[in-house]
Amino acid sequence: MLQVRGEYQREANRNNTSIKEAGLPRLWILTPTASEALVSEFRAIIDKSWLPGIYFMANPLRTAIVVIHQLPRTPETLWVRILGKGTVQKQAIDELEALPVDSPFRSNALRLLKNLQKNLGITQNVDEEDRELFMRLAPLYDQDIERATREGERRGERLVVEKLLRVRFGVLDEQLSAIIDRVLALPAEEFTPLLLQLSREELLARFA
Repeated sequence: MLQVRGEYQREANRNNTSIKEAGLPRLWILTPTASEALVSEFRAIIDKSWLPGIYFMANPLRTAIVVIHQLPRTPETLWVRILGKGTVQKQAIDELEALPVDSPFRSNALRLLKNLQKNLGITQNVDEEDRELFMRLAPLYDQDIERATREGERRGERLVVEKLLRVRFGVLDEQLSAIIDRVLALPAEEFTPLLLQLSREELLARFA
């Protein structure tokens, strides 16, 4: 952190400005478990404005210790708790699996964990427990990719329908916009001929 502080100070000197403590980056140390005695050796203390399980060292150090097994079981801490060990990790994965496929918490947690997996690399030297974690998460990654693919295809179909309606009728007004979801309920091979052949009145009558 002293090296980082030095870089910020040199940058401030070049720009003839001053650095503020609140603007400096903080070092976050994540540990699956830690005893109160161990944390106290670092003179780290709880800040009541933060979640339980997060201990801050003296301000000039800009360092915090996150004791994963002490974090509350909330969606916001989910992806961090997955980095825990034993029961904490298993419970977190169970929570992740139970979330709806389109849940933003699920997608964000999987994205962060996938990035972590890429950064760590899966090699023969990876800890066996970590290997089991990524193996268990693999089906969830596949589900998330499949969901994103379906959503992409759906958006593509919607754009096609909107474009066809504009080309045929010159404008996509409120009435035509209102039938798009009903049009998309049909397979593309069914709704495409209807959009090309039916008149505006027939389309509204068909899908209203």
